[in-house]
Amino acid sequence: MNPSEIITKAIEEGRSALTEAEAKVVLKHYHVPVVEEKLINNINDIIVSAQEMGFPVVLKGLGSRLTHKTERGVVKLNIKNPDDLQAAAVYIKDAAGDDLEGFLLQPMLEGKREFVAGLFFDEQFGPVIMFGLGGIFTEAIGDVVFRLAPIDEEEANRMISEVSAKKLLSDFRGEKAPDRNALVRVLTGLSEMAVSIPEIKEIDINPLLVSPDGRVTAVDALIVLGERSLQKTTHVPVEPIAIAKLFYPGSIAFIGASAELSKWGQLMYTNVIAGRYSGKVYLVNPKGGEIAGRKAFKTVAEIPGPVDLAVITIPAGKVLPIIDELQQKGIKNALLISSGFGETGAEGKALEEELVKKAREAGVLILGPNTMGICNPHCSLYCTGTHVRPKPGDTVLVAQSGNLGTQLLAFAEKEGIGIRAFSGSGNEAMITIEDYLDGFEVDGMTKTVVLYIESIKNGRRFFESARRVGRNKPIIALKGGRTQAGAHAAASHTGAMASNIRVFNAACKQAGIIQANQSMELLDLSAAFSSLPLPHGNRVAILTLGGGWGVIASDLCAENGLIVQPLSTEIIQKINGLLPAYWSHANPVDLVAEMNTDTHVAIVEELLQWKECDAIIYMGIIGRKVTIQSVLESTVAVDKSYDPKMVAENLELLRVYERGLVEKTVRVMGKYHKPVIGVYLLTDETTRTVIEIEGQKYKGIVFPSPERAVKSLSMLFRYSRWQKANGSESL
Repeated sequence: MNPSEIITKAIEEGRSALTEAEAKVVLKHYHVPVVEEKLINNINDIIVSAQEMGFPVVLKGLGSRLTHKTERGVVKLNIKNPDDLQAAAVYIKDAAGDDLEGFLLQPMLEGKREFVAGLFFDEQFGPVIMFGLGGIFTEAIGDVVFRLAPIDEEEANRMISEVSAKKLLSDFRGEKAPDRNALVRVLTGLSEMAVSIPEIKEIDINPLLVSPDGRVTAVDALIVLGERSLQKTTHVPVEPIAIAKLFYPGSIAFIGASAELSKWGQLMYTNVIAGRYSGKVYLVNPKGGEIAGRKAFKTVAEIPGPVDLAVITIPAGKVLPIIDELQQKGIKNALLISSGFGETGAEGKALEEELVKKAREAGVLILGPNTMGICNPHCSLYCTGTHVRPKPGDTVLVAQSGNLGTQLLAFAEKEGIGIRAFSGSGNEAMITIEDYLDGFEVDGMTKTVVLYIESIKNGRRFFESARRVGRNKPIIALKGGRTQAGAHAAASHTGAMASNIRVFNAACKQAGIIQANQSMELLDLSAAFSSLPLPHGNRVAILTLGGGWGVIASDLCAENGLIVQPLSTEIIQKINGLLPAYWSHANPVDLVAEMNTDTHVAIVEELLQWKECDAIIYMGIIGRKVTIQSVLESTVAVDKSYDPKMVAENLELLRVYERGLVEKTVRVMGKYHKPVIGVYLLTDETTRTVIEIEGQKYKGIVFPSPERAVKSLSMLFRYSRWQKANGSESL
């Protein structure tokens, strides 16, 4: 029988799983190497078949309800003679009872290594392929890797390479390495079944046994049948042009405007006006009169001109009637700041659903509810509850937590990171993370997309959009709800449970998303990705004013997949002409306190020209101003012969020196298109992560610590490698 006939027969019989023998027939059809075995219905035929096969053998009870055979005691291994085989058969018959449909006889295969492969269906992301360390400890150890189906041979190879127990994939204790091609065929076969056989819900191949000669064999298998629960479509995709209009309103009406300090109705319009927004601003309050010296309209209908965006801060219970007013006024977009909707529980969720239904009927697009607001520095639109105003740039920031989002905006403002646009996406009742990805994909001003995510509405759409966007624009994401406690908090905060984090992480890796582990990493990475060229490889040269930092940076590089490349004889000779004879003569390059800017830049250029160097990290050269300022101030305080003006004069010289070093480094970086990252010796309130140099494509990046520099460079390399593997149009 072919796979289709086997599955049809099982379904007609009302079964939820195939027998092991049936499962192996299906798997073999899809190029999975399965053990040769005999199906025996009569207990009296077992010994004859075993003698033909040759001892030792394995005997298993067979039955569609015997899905966990080891726990049921219906598997007997390494049977060496007919008497033991007869006893095993009797034992299995008694243990299986009415669930026994026959016996499976297999040769006893030897092998120290066991892997597992499988397929399951995730409600958010659809079919998922799994590979990892197998045997009885699969669940306990958890050394498994996931990918969304479909996958090709290259993706299957990457999966195999990602298991932690990499030694088991090479020659091991006198046994040959597993047949890599066979493992790849198993994974691509599972992928093909995921796509072509919708009746399959789950497949478990455990173990995939590796024999001493490297041969891979599936010795046990389970295929579960049933209808896959299809994810409900809860959100209608929003056109990118509609999202763009939200960030470029020509006029704004603030519904619920107030003169009371620190109320949302006061925070929003004051930030917009103080931020020098050039469009028209209308304040709406049912009491009328004046607010902050401006006329307050009692209703939206009283506003004399057209309105592009309504910013709503009234209580949740009063929002529904406002939709009618927006429709009558012809207002198509609303920023709903108000909370009290889906994040509060079942009652709030029902109110949110009613709101969305009414808004769709009225042709109104709602951003939120429960949002901190939006900003677009390119048109001086700062419409957020927190009054921060980062400069214009090319980094998009979308956060499902408004507070975290505006904190990140404040950090961006301080560190000089330019923002393309910001949205506190709130509950995402109508506009989702997936919509933002599609919108900023076609936005020519966006170069980097930064996301804080607690939940996603459509996993498969998120994955496909991110993979498409990522080929040309890096996506940097921090996932909230990674742990059980975090997932619970996310549910209470956004009204949606976090998706399975391991599947989510797999989707991110497959889609090329750069994942941050901490909130500040989001902007560290956005600064690096929006300011530096991507490295072509992972070979790093390190420059340092002190040996200790070089050791620390070298360790960090090794731990983050970067190689501190040994210097060639030619490079050593070139640096010999630039530094004193007692320099380190190795990588890291110890600059032995050499303070000449031209010397530093000359060494950087020599290393960038070197074909075996893909990136440079220089440490301690920038930021000496902070240390020297303290020394000068102490000197002036103690020795009155020094003029206090000396402090300011010397600090200005140092500032010019450090600025000049960054400028020259950026120009050299632009010449060779390899990333150069700095690390401050010390920082103060004037230091910035991003240093723009007029007329240059790239920017200076200087981090406060080696850890942040190495982590960012590592992520640049990983993304570059992913782009190459996925045919990026930008390469």
